[in-house]
This record gives sequence, structure tokens and C-alpha cells, in this order.
Amino acid sequence: MSQYIASIAIIVREYDEAIRWYSEILGFRLVEDVRLTDTKRWVRVAPAGSKDFSLLLARAVTPEQSSRIGDQTGGRVFLFLNTDDFWRDFNALSRRGVVFRRPPVEEPYGTVAVFEDLYGNLWDLIQPRINSC
Repeated sequence: MSQYIASIAIIVREYDEAIRWYSEILGFRLVEDVRLTDTKRWVRVAPAGSKDFSLLLARAVTPEQSSRIGDQTGGRVFLFLNTDDFWRDFNALSRRGVVFRRPPVEEPYGTVAVFEDLYGNLWDLIQPRINSC
């Protein structure tokens, strides 16, 4: 049996603002944007080098869902963006206005810095060490 995680939903305020941020600021590509109803869309974005994984941008429609925007994990890092060139991407994201909450550090597993997305969800930008598992 072959299984893998294809997508993870991230709750957003509005589709178009999220598409703009993830594509223009993070440099993700828009994989899919399909209108399902007058108010619901199936929207997926992915890092440029990603083949099998995407983020599903899920617009909040209830007060409970809206309360989770930007805090889907209770303040812990939520997503991990691997890169083959940490300093290239760190500098590019910084120039585009990405807020880094923790500065770059060298860890046993690689170079990492914590940034926040447009809603405040925390991400790790990581260049893994070649020999790490």
C-alpha cells in the first residue's frame, strides 16, 4: 500500500489575500483554484519545488473557525519549509517583509529561523544538514 499526506488545510480569512501572500511573498505556486459554490473554493498552493504536497487554503466560515486563524497550533511552530539555500531564502523573505520571530541559528539538524505568515502562524525555514535523517 502506498500512502502519503497530499495536503494540509490552513484556515485563512479570505482566499485572494492568502493566494497573494503565499505566491508573492513566499514564492509558492498556485496549484489549483476551483470555485465550488458562490462562497467556497478549492484552493491549493505549494512551494516551487514541491511535487506531492500542498497547502489547502480553507476560508473560515464560522466564528469558531475564525478564532483559529493564525493560531492553529496554540503558538507552536506549525509548518516547516525546507530549503537548499537558507541564506538566499532568508534574505529574499526578509526583503519581501516577512517577519522573523526568531533569528537564524545553527542546530544539530540544520540552519533554522522562525517566521510568521500573514495571519501569525509560525513556520520554520530550515536548511537541513546533509547527513541528518
